[in-house]
Amino acid sequence: MKKIHNLFDKLYKIESLKKFKPVIQAADFFLFGTEETTTSAPHISDNMDIKRYMIMVVIALLPSTFASIYYYGWRAVAIILVSYIVGGIVEVTFAVIRGHDVEEGFLVTGLIFPLVLPPTIPLWIVGVGIFFGTFFGKEVFGGTGKNTFNPALVGRIFITIAFPVFMSANWYEPFTSGLGGFLHYAPDVVTSATPLASIKAGVELPYSYIDLFLGKAPGSMGETFRLGIIIGGLFLIATKIVNWRIPVAYLGSVFVLSSLGNIVMPETIASPGLQLLSGGLLFGAFFMATDPVSSPFTKIGKWIYGICLGLFTILIRSFSGYTEGVMFSIILMNGFTPLIDSIILQIKYKPIKKRSEAVLNER
Repeated sequence: MKKIHNLFDKLYKIESLKKFKPVIQAADFFLFGTEETTTSAPHISDNMDIKRYMIMVVIALLPSTFASIYYYGWRAVAIILVSYIVGGIVEVTFAVIRGHDVEEGFLVTGLIFPLVLPPTIPLWIVGVGIFFGTFFGKEVFGGTGKNTFNPALVGRIFITIAFPVFMSANWYEPFTSGLGGFLHYAPDVVTSATPLASIKAGVELPYSYIDLFLGKAPGSMGETFRLGIIIGGLFLIATKIVNWRIPVAYLGSVFVLSSLGNIVMPETIASPGLQLLSGGLLFGAFFMATDPVSSPFTKIGKWIYGICLGLFTILIRSFSGYTEGVMFSIILMNGFTPLIDSIILQIKYKPIKKRSEAVLNER
């Protein structure tokens, strides 16, 4: 490893490679870490640098990633590769133009984005979506730590609106036996509805809660194996990579509101069990709503943020023309995050401000 480290030192000194310093530095920091500290969100009160922080999230996503391959074949790998290649080109291009480091946040964005896509999605739409999400969701704001909205969700919402047929018409019936997708490129059986679509249409679900929990129902690639999502989410909470308040507030508010709503309007609002085990709710609660850049940093703000996410998710799922409300709820609340934190800080530190003004007046 020392020889490799020395090689990086030599590469830094080569004049003709100066333009590619961000790329060289990204590989160097990935292998050996860095002594630098962050100057913008997300901040970490730990001995881990931001790159290793992102790697922890990638590790937490591995159960969902492997499950997507098992259920939907090696085409899932092709979708993930397209996401990383196209998005990586955008990242490196902006890093070279700005003369900055390659921003490590894409390690997570490049994996989350394909996991929230249908397994039947054409590869060219994957490229369009990740390009849009990386460019307009992050780079136009200045890069990692400066974006207002979750970049993966920006790309997902764009292609949902731009290509609605590809995003909602056909879904693969997952492999559920043997080595499944590890022996196939993609499933042969196509279904026209996901559990959420069936609930919306008032059709009786052909899947049990166990099927929904273990990923045996059609859906987005990384959102169906909910056991793996919970394991990954608890890992992030246990390692203090994400704050537990947001997923608890989000999932708790969905449970409470759907329980009450199902009593009053059972034909319109699905039961809490179906709400929690359908669509991308669990994935969104653990991996997207908890984004440290686009979510509140105050403790009270996290509770407010999570409760509002639950409210909007139930409203959109039950009363709008869309079957899923998670992505729209998160992107909407991302926009309110600065306001939430600002109000909380003004209320919390108002007595201090008044005491300071009183002292100044006395003088």
